[in-house]
Amino acid sequence: MNFRKKASAVAAAGALATTTFAAGGSPAAAQAAPASAASDTPITHEENPRVPEGAAWTEAYFPSSDGSGVVLHADVLRPANLPADAKTPVILSVGPYFAHAGQTGPEGWDRVGPSARFQDFVNGAHLMARGYTYVMVDLRGFGGSTGCLDWVGPGEQADVRAAITWAAGRPWSTGKVGMYGKSYDAVTGLVGNDLKLRSLKAVVAQEPVWNMYNYLFSNKVPRPNVTGTPLAYNSIATMPPMADDSDRYKANAEYEKTHPQCLSDNITNNDNPNPNSAYWRARDLAAHAAGTSTPLFVTQGFIEPNTKPEDVKEYLGRHQGRERGWLGQWEHVRGNDTDASGRLSQGRAGWFDEVMRFYDQYLRGTAPSVTDPAYAIEDSLGHWRAQRTWPVTTTSYEARLSSGRYVDDGGGSAAAASANRGRWDMERAPRIESLSPAEKNAARRSDAAASSFWTWSTPASRTLRLTGTPRITLKAGTSGNVMVRLWDVAPDGTATMFDENVALLERSGRISFDLKSTDWTFERGHRLGVQIGTIGSTGWVDVPSGHTIAVSGARLGLNVLDPRLDVPTQGDRSPYLDQYLAANTTTLTDVGTGTFPLRVSGVL
Repeated sequence: MNFRKKASAVAAAGALATTTFAAGGSPAAAQAAPASAASDTPITHEENPRVPEGAAWTEAYFPSSDGSGVVLHADVLRPANLPADAKTPVILSVGPYFAHAGQTGPEGWDRVGPSARFQDFVNGAHLMARGYTYVMVDLRGFGGSTGCLDWVGPGEQADVRAAITWAAGRPWSTGKVGMYGKSYDAVTGLVGNDLKLRSLKAVVAQEPVWNMYNYLFSNKVPRPNVTGTPLAYNSIATMPPMADDSDRYKANAEYEKTHPQCLSDNITNNDNPNPNSAYWRARDLAAHAAGTSTPLFVTQGFIEPNTKPEDVKEYLGRHQGRERGWLGQWEHVRGNDTDASGRLSQGRAGWFDEVMRFYDQYLRGTAPSVTDPAYAIEDSLGHWRAQRTWPVTTTSYEARLSSGRYVDDGGGSAAAASANRGRWDMERAPRIESLSPAEKNAARRSDAAASSFWTWSTPASRTLRLTGTPRITLKAGTSGNVMVRLWDVAPDGTATMFDENVALLERSGRISFDLKSTDWTFERGHRLGVQIGTIGSTGWVDVPSGHTIAVSGARLGLNVLDPRLDVPTQGDRSPYLDQYLAANTTTLTDVGTGTFPLRVSGVL
C-alpha cells in the first residue's frame, strides 16, 4: 500500500504498493517559502509549492481514543478562499504513508510540506473549489504520531475513531466526515465503517485488505511476505523527519527509535499462523462488519496480485448500508490510474466525478444529477455490466469431485519454481511474465503438471459465469499441504488458471476453505478443470510433508450467473487482463471425461 514506485528495499520487502504523484512539480522545484504549518498559520501554494493550489495547509495534534497517551498528527488542507471558521464537510485519510519526507521512504523533497499521496484526488476532484476540507492523519508510529505501529489492530482502530471524531468536531467542520483511501488507507476506511460512528457518512475504499490475516497467511500456510511486510512497515515507521519539520513533529517521529520493542513486536505479533487467535480475530474486518451501515464505495480487482479478493464477499454480505463498487480484472491500481499508453488501468471512465457524486450525496445531501449503477463489474472477457449488488447468482450448487491422491512434494520441478520464486515481489503476482519464453513454458507446465489430480466438468452448453466465492470441502487421509486451482479449459486444451488457494492439513479428516472471489465467464464448449494437489506455486512458503495424501468426498461450491441477464454499462477492457492471461495460460493434454455439469439453473 505504498505510493512511490521506487526500486526501494522497503517496497521490495513487502509494503502494499501503488504509485506516486509529485506535488507542484519535482521536489527540488520549490522556492524559498515558510517551511512548516505547525504554528497554525495557514500556508498556501504560493508560499510553498508542496501545498496544492487553492489550499491552505495547517498541522494539528490530538490524542488517540484509547487512553494510551498516543498523540496523532494531522495535516489539514482547507480551501484558501474561505474564512478560517467556515464550515465544510471533511474528507479524511488515515494511514502510514503521510510522512512529510515521503510515503515509504524519503522522496527527495527540499522542504517540509503535506504528503502528495492523494494529490491526484485533491486536484482531480477539485476538492478545494468544491468547498471540502481534506485531512491526512498519521497512524500511531508513523509520520508525526507517537506510539507503536499496530497492523490494523485495536490501537490503530482507536486512532481511526479519534481521527473521525476529531475531524467531525472541528469548528470548521459540518460534523459530516467521509473517508478516502487506497490499499492501507482503504483498510482504515473499512475500520471506520466497522466502528459505527454517526459522524462518518461515507467511505471510499480502493483495493483494501478485507481481513488482515489473509495478507500474510492462507489457512495457516505463510505467504512469502510474512516477514518482509512487517519489516517494510518498520522501515516506514523509522523514516527520519525532515530538517525543517517542527520540533514537536521531530520528537514524535523518533518514537520508534527510542522504543525498539515496537519494531520487534511488530514482527513477532504478525508471525502467528493461527487465524483463530485473539490477535487475528481483532483484525478480521469482515467479521466486524456485521450490522454496519455506512455508505461504501469500493473497488476490487479479481485478479489483483497484491490485496487479493479474499473475504470481500463476506464483508459486503455483512454490511447493511448503501453500496457502490467497481469490480473487475485489474491489479493494484486506483480508479483514476492510467498505464504507460494512457489507458485507464481499471478500464472505466469518470472515477472522480462518480466519487464526488457519492460524497455530495452523503456529506451534503445533494441528490446526484447522474444515476450511477450500484455496482459496475468487468468480467473475464472484458465486458462491463451494471448490478444492484454483488454477487448476483442464478443458481448455486455443489459439484462432486473425483477422489485421488498426490505426493506433497512442493511441485516436483524445483528449478522452475525457484526461478519464479526469486522474482516475487509485492507489486505484482508471482512474476512469471518477467521470465523468458522457455522459462514461462517450463514454469506453467510445472504448475499445471505438479503432483496433483484433476476433475473435469462436462462442456458448457452455453455461455455462463462463475461469480462470488467458490468453496472447497474435502477429506484428506493424512497431514500435509493442499492447493486447489480452477482452470478454464477451451476445447483445444488451452487452459487459464483463474482461481486458487491453499491450506495446511494438520491431520487426517475434513477441511473446508474458500478460494478467492471471482467473476469468470465460460464460453460455450469450455470446461471447468479442478486441480487438487501439492502447493506448486511461488505465492506461498510451504514446507512439503513428503506424504502421499489421499483425497475423498471432495465438493466444490459454485455460484453461477446467466450472462443473458447482464445490463451493459460503460467501460473498456482493463489492460492488466491480457497480462494476466499471458502469465497464467498453458496447454493441457489428456483432458479427461467430464464428471459433473457446468450449468445454469438446471440447464446443462
